[in-house]
Amino acid sequence: MSEKAVEKVEKLASKIAKDLGYELWNVRYLKEGKEWFLRIYIDSENGITIEDCEKMSKAIDLPLDKLDPIKNSYCLEVCSPGLERELVKNEHFQKFLGQKVKIRLIRPLLNKEKEFNGILKSFKDNNVEIISENSEHLTFNMKDVAYVKLDDFDAD
Repeated sequence: MSEKAVEKVEKLASKIAKDLGYELWNVRYLKEGKEWFLRIYIDSENGITIEDCEKMSKAIDLPLDKLDPIKNSYCLEVCSPGLERELVKNEHFQKFLGQKVKIRLIRPLLNKEKEFNGILKSFKDNNVEIISENSEHLTFNMKDVAYVKLDDFDAD
């Protein structure tokens, strides 16, 4: 699916999500095994339930078929970004400044490490800055980053 098709799905899903009282978190189109999946992630202040996912799925199904941005067959899934949600858009980073995050790099950079934890200090010019657990200021360019996720899983 081209970037233009993703943008079309995001535009459609954003409007429908907003009308239903949700925030569109992300849209992903990916292949797993032999199957293609279009995943639409929604969020809300009160969290997302399975019923919310069903509601969004039913609301977007027909408009998505009419829009027809994806020519091959796929499975539509509507999901919550969940705990340890991945930060992918500028607004995600801005919303969670000051929160604990996990960063995984594509390849080891600093001290041969690939994973870093810390407090999200800033995100600008495609660079993410954290303050590590030992108070170091670390900055990573997103081209070197596999993911940035909230570190909000409480094992207690």
